[in-house]
Amino acid sequence: MTLKGCFIMNVTECVRQRKSIRAFKSDLVPYRTLRELMESALRAPSWANTQPWQFAIVSGCKLEEIRQEYVKNAEAGVRGNPELAFPQEYPEPFDSRRRFLGRKIYELKGIGRQDVAERKKWGLQGLKLFEAPCCIYIYIERSFCFQANGLNLWPIFDCGLIAENIMLLALEYGLGTIPEAAAATYPDVLHRILEIPDTKLIVLGIAIGYPDWDNIVNKLQSERAPLDNLTRWYGFNPDSD
Repeated sequence: MTLKGCFIMNVTECVRQRKSIRAFKSDLVPYRTLRELMESALRAPSWANTQPWQFAIVSGCKLEEIRQEYVKNAEAGVRGNPELAFPQEYPEPFDSRRRFLGRKIYELKGIGRQDVAERKKWGLQGLKLFEAPCCIYIYIERSFCFQANGLNLWPIFDCGLIAENIMLLALEYGLGTIPEAAAATYPDVLHRILEIPDTKLIVLGIAIGYPDWDNIVNKLQSERAPLDNLTRWYGFNPDSD
């Protein structure tokens, strides 16, 4: 099914309908639903079939504890220390794309440029996983990434592949998702509360749940750069087909 409960006819429709959800209902996602979804997601490809991904799927009291710790840290001014560094600079065209998305969200929410309190409140929503009832944390073996001869980025790339599988499969169950680097802002909190060994490197979290379609922020459909701005074709004749 799609996000709105209609049957998906093909993969193309599924890909086109996926979008980041920023407001969730409080309804819990059944264990059997998540297990079935994750079993299918495991078909993602990976470097030489190494399947580097591991998961902590969290709901209930544990997730609420994480949320509270994150908010407390943020409000106390504790600097985030993600194990995969966030971008420090945004050269063009990436900065314009990022800013445009931010402006659209603030417009939908009716938050003005000078409304510091509401902007801060909205900023905390990311750390609170947008009130999603569940989060799928993805992590890998630290030693597989940081190796003696340099940085091995392929397991992180592979995590992106399985994350996309998870987000597309979620549509079949009427679920929405948003992949969040912010979910890994305070990895020490996750290591402690979820008892994840320090030998693991936390990549990101995927907030997942039933979308709150009455919340205006879920009306947002982010834009994409035109294909012709991004692509060079070699050995093709567009006029021959």
